[in-house]
Amino acid sequence: MKLKLGVPKGSLQEATFSLLSKAGFHFSVSSRSYFPSIDDEELEAMLIRAQELPRYVEDGVFDAALTGYDWIIESGVDVVSVSDLIYSKQSMRKVKWVLAVHESSSVKSVKDLEGKRVATEIVNITKNYLAKNKVSAQVEFSWGATEVKTPDLVDAIVEVTETGSSLRANKLRIVDVVLESNTKLIANTKSWNDAWKREKIENLAMLLQGAINAGSKVGLKMNLRKSDVDKVLQLIPALRKPTISHLADEQWIALETIIDEEVVRKIIPQLKRAGAEGIIEYPLNKVIY
Repeated sequence: MKLKLGVPKGSLQEATFSLLSKAGFHFSVSSRSYFPSIDDEELEAMLIRAQELPRYVEDGVFDAALTGYDWIIESGVDVVSVSDLIYSKQSMRKVKWVLAVHESSSVKSVKDLEGKRVATEIVNITKNYLAKNKVSAQVEFSWGATEVKTPDLVDAIVEVTETGSSLRANKLRIVDVVLESNTKLIANTKSWNDAWKREKIENLAMLLQGAINAGSKVGLKMNLRKSDVDKVLQLIPALRKPTISHLADEQWIALETIIDEEVVRKIIPQLKRAGAEGIIEYPLNKVIY
């Protein structure tokens, strides 16, 4: 038996393959192929644009897929939401769909769009957003290069952004956040009710989440005298209590822990001054809570 997995082609492809690799699933695909090879005989994958994946999962073409929350909402499909996976093209955080206008525009809020024209890829979400704010405006689908359409072609756009740099480069000003989105692992309802497929999907979700958890953490090992343990422990913001092992020399112990990578450069000198020796920092592939 095989699980059919939809993998997003395009902007999320490289980040997704990197995450899958850290989770233990190694994909390889040629530039012209839509069918990656994978080192798991129970998985069969295909590359499809993230926008289309929710519909194909609902229809049962795929048992599961990695796609955006935005495209699930935009498609209005009935699928099982298995896991939130907070990663995007450039970072490990959510993206935002924002209402933006040219910096010279007089539009200050969504209310100012009454009777005006808006371009976006997420037509249904934008229409619902305008209706919620009781604004009547024309919403047109954008086939790309949305940032350059205002002010000459449309009055405003709804566009996705991670950092806002592209919007600023195109002299755009954010008026409001329409939707926050992140990657999700979704499943077909029939596949989810199949015991074998459900366990396979749940295992995949656990390993992917573990890979995301590990992205911001590192392992740390060190040796220290027993007399310095209390001083060292006060410096370590551990995920759980550190592991302590006894060494051949009864006056020394080995300590191992997992910490946030961002604090390592700060605490390693402190650990050294507190008596730690042989300090080793190492990367992690997965952290399963």
